Amino acid sequence: MSCGEPHETDCSEVLDHLYEFLDSEMPDVDRDKFKQHFQECSPCLEKYGLEEAVKKLVKRCCGHDDVPTDLRAKVLGRLDLIRSGQAVPEHDVTAAPQES
Repeated sequence: MSCGEPHETDCSEVLDHLYEFLDSEMPDVDRDKFKQHFQECSPCLEKYGLEEAVKKLVKRCCGHDDVPTDLRAKVLGRLDLIRSGQAVPEHDVTAAPQES
């Protein structure tokens, strides 16, 4: 998605890091660049608005459920693999090996 206009921060970079922005998991200087981009780029602003609405809906519908500790650890481990650029296996890497 791109509006076709040149921006200081490219649309693909904004969309690749949209959830980090939504979750306030990026430095303020980057957040400021993203805010500027949203002011200039209506397609990215629309995508941001949609993702923000989905996040709010999920929080409202599921925000009171406690996440099991083991599930949280598995998800965070998989996110670490993705962020490090390592290949993410399709199977559960945290499960005990099955005996043959």
